[in-house]
Amino acid sequence: MFNFDPIDNWKSSDIRIASFDVDPQRGFSPLCPNELPVPDGHRIVDALNEQAKLASIRIVSCDCHPPNAVWLADENHPQLSPIIGHPNCDLYWNSHCIIGTEGAELLPGLPSISQYNFVVYKGLAPNMHPYGACYHDLAEKKTTGVIEFLKVRKVDAILVGGLCENYCVATTAMQLAKAGFKVFVNLDATRYLGDPTAEREKMKKDGIVLLNTLSDFSVKTL
Repeated sequence: MFNFDPIDNWKSSDIRIASFDVDPQRGFSPLCPNELPVPDGHRIVDALNEQAKLASIRIVSCDCHPPNAVWLADENHPQLSPIIGHPNCDLYWNSHCIIGTEGAELLPGLPSISQYNFVVYKGLAPNMHPYGACYHDLAEKKTTGVIEFLKVRKVDAILVGGLCENYCVATTAMQLAKAGFKVFVNLDATRYLGDPTAEREKMKKDGIVLLNTLSDFSVKTL
């Protein structure tokens, strides 16, 4: 059971750390091979749970898609082909994380949804497919409220992991960094599709620290 220390109990000298589990769902793992399986995506659970031990706030985001989404790939619209006419959907994707299905569930071994301190459900609208967890739209104008929550809680640093690294994790990390937080991406707590080099370079340019393992993390870097 994850315990949250209310803000009133913080000491003024505390470094306030949040742990952010980005879309750690079965639909992005080999547990659901017909969705968007990330190689070894189901093996990040222990690392996510370990990084949460360093934090006083634990957040999770979840893709939560309707079955009539306009971005669903089919024989006429193959996966990763561009979408025209929908500003908040850029590419067609295979069906994944549909509301009420196994793919939408969290990976086994993670806390239940009710045990997290803040939950982001994204992609609920049929014509919206955001990657980052901080905004519902691709233009990053419609907030999900998580940045505001973290600021109210006076968080200093955020440890980020989840699925997958070079899409939703990287986008979320960069959104958090642009909002003024010190962000650390725990590479041991994420997995990627293809080559993550370009997104890693973008994250570094935004001041995000990439940790090979959690042992590389130190509040002295804040």
